[in-house]
Amino acid sequence: MTPIGRSSASAARAEPLAVEAARSITILGATGSVGGSTVDLIMRNPERYRVEAVSARRNAAALAKIARAVGARLAVVADTNAYDDLKNALAGSGIEAAAGEGALLEAAQRPADWVMGAISGAVGLKPTMAAVERGATVALANKECLVCAGSLFMRRAASAGATVLPVDSEHNAVFQALGAGRREDVKRVILTASGGPFRTWTAEAIAAATPQQALRHPNWSMGPKVTVDSASLMNKGLELIEAHHLFALAPHEIDVLVHPQSVVHGLVEYRDGSVVAQLGSPDMRIPIAHCLAWPKRIDSPAARLDLARIRDLSFEEPDLVRFPALALARQAMATGGAAPTVLNAADEVAVAEFIAGHISFPAIAALVAATLEAAAKRGLLADPANIDAALAIDHSARSLARELLPEIAVKSP
Repeated sequence: MTPIGRSSASAARAEPLAVEAARSITILGATGSVGGSTVDLIMRNPERYRVEAVSARRNAAALAKIARAVGARLAVVADTNAYDDLKNALAGSGIEAAAGEGALLEAAQRPADWVMGAISGAVGLKPTMAAVERGATVALANKECLVCAGSLFMRRAASAGATVLPVDSEHNAVFQALGAGRREDVKRVILTASGGPFRTWTAEAIAAATPQQALRHPNWSMGPKVTVDSASLMNKGLELIEAHHLFALAPHEIDVLVHPQSVVHGLVEYRDGSVVAQLGSPDMRIPIAHCLAWPKRIDSPAARLDLARIRDLSFEEPDLVRFPALALARQAMATGGAAPTVLNAADEVAVAEFIAGHISFPAIAALVAATLEAAAKRGLLADPANIDAALAIDHSARSLARELLPEIAVKSP
């Protein structure tokens, strides 16, 4: 068969396709769920990727196994107490072992083309920023970079010429849908939420919910903190703040729809009334694969979407009475400055206390609201000028939340 626009003679003499150089990769947070999915995709495409460095918080055995499997040059544990275990686990492999915050920054600064920023929590701020500041392509899965220091993070990325690719399924969906038109023609962006395990529960039932019930997400397999946040819709609130910074959107340009099937992950409405959506199975390997190969695409082992089998896709407005955390997040986004930093820090304290069985599920939002109010009175909501300032606000907000905890626990049903 003759290709269009070419003669059969030239087709017969077609030159072989050029072999593309392997993309160098660093995975910050390699032992978590996002890191694990990234490793899975890399191992399925070994000719396309070369791994420079991998990191973990303290799980030396799991990190060493990953480092050996992908042939990393450097493996780093943030916890210095885990260094000996890591070094012993890598003995004879030729892979360099290191530990501590300085080593984590070194891993981020190594000359990898592409960095997965999947370290969870505020500890991921500095290494992810270090990758951005050297102009790398950063696939961003760390919420704190945008929630705690979003304006600063995106300014630094722009000045360094870095590319920030959103890994979260909702933001990645919006990123893909934005390719359908000009940015100035966007009317609004819509993030979808599954509604979590309590979507159809009454307020009374939610008040009595146990940690075990909150951790039973209907669609996604995630860590405990994110799963509880999904149950309260705080996770969607944090994603609103992330979208605000990622896509330079005003608060009124971002909406949330509850979509129980988790098939439509994000939508973009354009000025002419067109709405472009990204759909896919609820598998994080789909958005990770998109970021890993961007601007090209690679095969993913995720289940193919079968709309005929699914048949029905439904949508509903979020209930802000039963799920006040979403309203708190929108309020923090509108307030700006360090309000999102305080929101996130207080939520981390509250969720940990709930999982430990010390407070009720509604007390999560109550503690966050009380911390935001107290932080405003103490003048803690100024926009952080740098990462150290953002971390200091995060620390102060956590301390403040713990101060308020006894009062909230007493009121907890």
